[in-house]
Amino acid sequence: MAARSQHGGPAANGGGAPALLPLLLLLLSAAAIIPRGDGQNLVTEDVTVVEGDVATISCRVKNSDDSVIQLLNPNRQTIYFRDFRPLKDSRFQLVNFSNSELRVSLTNVSVSDEGRYFCQLYTDPPQEIYTTITVLVPPRNLVIDIQKEIAVEGEEIELNCTAMASRPATTIRWFKGNKELTGKSEVEQWSDMYTVTSQLLLKVGREDDGVPVICLVDHPAVKDLQTQRYLEVMYKPQVRVSQNYPVQGLTREGEPLELTCAAFGKPQPTDMRWLRVDDEMPQHVVVSGSNLLISNLNKTDNGTYRCEASNAVGKSHADYMLFVYDSRAGEEGAIRSVDHAVVGGVVAVVVFAMLCLLIILGRYFARHKGTYFTHEAKGADDAADADTAIINAEGGQNNSEEKKEYFI
Repeated sequence: MAARSQHGGPAANGGGAPALLPLLLLLLSAAAIIPRGDGQNLVTEDVTVVEGDVATISCRVKNSDDSVIQLLNPNRQTIYFRDFRPLKDSRFQLVNFSNSELRVSLTNVSVSDEGRYFCQLYTDPPQEIYTTITVLVPPRNLVIDIQKEIAVEGEEIELNCTAMASRPATTIRWFKGNKELTGKSEVEQWSDMYTVTSQLLLKVGREDDGVPVICLVDHPAVKDLQTQRYLEVMYKPQVRVSQNYPVQGLTREGEPLELTCAAFGKPQPTDMRWLRVDDEMPQHVVVSGSNLLISNLNKTDNGTYRCEASNAVGKSHADYMLFVYDSRAGEEGAIRSVDHAVVGGVVAVVVFAMLCLLIILGRYFARHKGTYFTHEAKGADDAADADTAIINAEGGQNNSEEKKEYFI
C-alpha cells in the first residue's frame, strides 16, 4: 500500500479494510511526495564500501527541533521512519536513533544496493538531502597465461594477465623481479563489471632463467593482490678453461701442464671435447673428460687448445694459448737481475772512492802552494831595494832549488 501511495494515488479502502488508516501509514504516504528541500539543517556523507562489507548511513540534524527523521532507499521506499523499519529487509539495522541522528547499517552490501539514499526531515518546509553508496568489487580472479612454458634465450615471449569481474576497472602493473615493465591493457565491460587483460612482450636472456614475472593489481577494493610465474629459459653453454698446473707459473720445457674445462648451460652440456686449433693434437697429450694433461712439455706443443661444449640449444668454446719457454727461462732472468744489481753496487763504490781521492788531492796541492809563496817572502821585508831583497832572502840559492823541487 505504501508503494502505491508513492505514485501519488490514495491508499485503497475496501475489501473489509478498516475505514481509518493508521497514522503511521499516512505519514509514510506523505513522505513519498515531500518535495526535496535544500537540506540546510541536514548533514550526511557519501559512503564507499566493498561488496560484502557493511555500509553505514547517517542522517544528522544540526539544530534539532524534535522533527521526525526518515531514511529512504533509491526507489524512495522508506527504510526507517524514526526508529521503525517498514521495509522488510533484515540487512538494514538501526545503529543509533535520537532527535539529532538516524544511523542505519546495511550488511552484506551488493552492487544492486548502489545508488542514492535520501534523508528527510519533517520541518516547515520539509528538508531533504541524499547520500550516495558506491560499491566496489575486487577482481574475482587473477591469472597469468604465458605463451611458451620454456623459452630459448633471445626469444620474445608473450604473457597475458587477466583480472576478471571488477568494479571499477582495475589497473594492471607488470614486474620482472624488482624492475617494473610496461604492458598493454584492454578493458571489456559486462553489465556493471569490467574485465581487464594486459599483454606483456618480453625478450628473454639467460639471466632471466628462474626470475619471477609478477602481475600486480591496483584497485581501491583490494591491496597486494598479485600473481606470478617463474621464467624458464634455456641457453647454450658458457665455457671456461683454467690452468691447474703450473699455478700462475711459466710453462717451461720438461715440466707438466694440466688444464681443466668447465661448462655450464641449460640443459647441462652433455658433449665436451678438447682439440688443437689449426693442428693435430700431439700424441703425448692425455685427455680425460674435462681435463687435458701434457706430462713433458716441449716447444712442439706450442699452439691454441680449445674446449668445446654443446647442449640442445647450441655450442660454445673457450681457448687456451700455450707457449713453452726454455727450461732455464725463469732462472736466467733471476741471474740477470742479480748480476745487474751487483754491477750497479760496484760502480757506485768506485765512483764514491774517486770522489774522495779527488778531494784529498785538491787539499794537498792547495796546502803546498801556500808554503812556496811564504818562503819566497822571508828576509825581503827589511831590504832597501829589490836587489838587496833578493840577496837577503832566507835560504838564497837554496830556496830557489827548493822551489824547483816543489815544482818537480
